[in-house]
Amino acid sequence: MSRFTEDLSMDRIKTELRSLQSRLASVRPPQEFFNVKNVSKPQNFSDLQSRVSYNLKYYSTNYGLIIGALSVYTLLTNILLLFVIVLVFISIAGINKLDGQDLVTPFGSFKTNQLYTALLFVAVPLGFLASPISTLLWLIGASAVTVFGHASLLEKPIETVFEEESV
Repeated sequence: MSRFTEDLSMDRIKTELRSLQSRLASVRPPQEFFNVKNVSKPQNFSDLQSRVSYNLKYYSTNYGLIIGALSVYTLLTNILLLFVIVLVFISIAGINKLDGQDLVTPFGSFKTNQLYTALLFVAVPLGFLASPISTLLWLIGASAVTVFGHASLLEKPIETVFEEESV
């Protein structure tokens, strides 16, 4: 239990929030990210590699936000999967609130291990019906196409080309 309280300490939460704020400060503006004037076909494989390498570093926060938005979209379009995830988290939180005590209902008394077993028997079949594997594969594919498509088609700034030549 001490490990759990260490993870939720205010100092750690403040540190994580500062880290998130500094990361979000590095978001590139939409005018720069969606600048169609800088879109072109790479000349060769070396140019493609160079563009992808540069753009993945330079726009990493923007790409993370795009992947996050695709993740939210995926969950909103697969309501059953969203329901199963919420059900499991709320159920586990509710069972943990019992602190090992039995759950007493008008239908009888249930032990913690019985509640976890019941959750397992409900969540696993619903989870299979929600097709999480195909959803995850779609998310990976859509993210890869979007991120690598953008990174490979967007030219690097002129300044970086001159810096590479002088080295």
